[in-house]
Amino acid sequence: MLRLLLVFVLLLMGCSQTPPPSVEISASEALSSDQIEGFARAFEPRRFVFPEDHGSHPEYRNEWWYITGNLDSADGRRFGFQVTFFRIGLAPPNDGEPRASRWATRQLWMAHFALTDVEGERHLAEERLARGAAGLAGFRRQPFQVWLEDWRISAQGDDFPWRLALAGEGFALDLHLLPKKAPVLQGKDGLSQKSAEPGNASYYYSMPRLAASGVIRLDAEEHQVNGLAWLDREWSTSALGKDQTGWDWFSLQLDDGMDLMFYRLRNGVDGTDPYSAGSLVTAAGEVSYLGADDLSLRPLAWWQSDAGKRYPVQWEMTFGRSGRRLQVHALLPDQEMALSVRYWEGAVDVFEQGRPIGRGYLEMTGY
Repeated sequence: MLRLLLVFVLLLMGCSQTPPPSVEISASEALSSDQIEGFARAFEPRRFVFPEDHGSHPEYRNEWWYITGNLDSADGRRFGFQVTFFRIGLAPPNDGEPRASRWATRQLWMAHFALTDVEGERHLAEERLARGAAGLAGFRRQPFQVWLEDWRISAQGDDFPWRLALAGEGFALDLHLLPKKAPVLQGKDGLSQKSAEPGNASYYYSMPRLAASGVIRLDAEEHQVNGLAWLDREWSTSALGKDQTGWDWFSLQLDDGMDLMFYRLRNGVDGTDPYSAGSLVTAAGEVSYLGADDLSLRPLAWWQSDAGKRYPVQWEMTFGRSGRRLQVHALLPDQEMALSVRYWEGAVDVFEQGRPIGRGYLEMTGY
């Protein structure tokens, strides 16, 4: 956990830029720390209330707002995007008396913004870090807003539509999101158990089909875009077991209106953890849940980054009961997020018997 603590030190010193390349942690490290005393734990199902639960839950140590999507421009170009805001609790909300300084905080914030430009064969990614003080980063419940400097997700009323507004070096995104399906509670009524230990769980919901429209600015060009996005929301305290080395997470939106989420937690090099899980949502919004035995994954092709990490960039999914097989192919092999937390996250296409049937996003950690 030393490298994670180095990131914390940078933030406490007031740094709000990307840390130097030598400061790097894994996603599994960040979610398996023993520093949990005083934070709430996810032990049993809870009642979700919307739009309130779109807002923050600072009594838990970790939380994120994860939005990914595939977009088409009016002139036929294809883009993928990722917008993620992470909140990390340094101390429980009721841990001692609050300090008077406007710089004092118990919350750290990190945001990732990435764009996949298929025609240009490039993946652009930036990261920002800031303390949750002095207006640098934070959240607001009414109307809902999460921000880090001028990067923000904000509600345009009491709930949706939401607006995403972020600008990086040479690329920017300004989108409006409207849900086409109701929130889906993942796991048992929103309690997503990640290992056998009680409390190693998250509260987890998804909004699997959001209509997305707006503008992408890339270099000196502006592109009007439309497409679909996916929102994942989780909050937890110590969600992973010590023997879990990473995960492969799929969010797929099929042309027939079905949406699939599945995460394979890995033990060792490629062992599937029994707490792997997911869900299927029909076009009508009916939800069925998947366990580790309901879906198997087989890598078909690999890509190696400059850092020497090898990621599977083509997969075969086999559904245990029906035997149905889908192939998931990365739009570009190189969609690695080479930031302080290094992982692969990128846009994919879905095929069945050689025929394109959908799109989605894939995240891989621990490789």
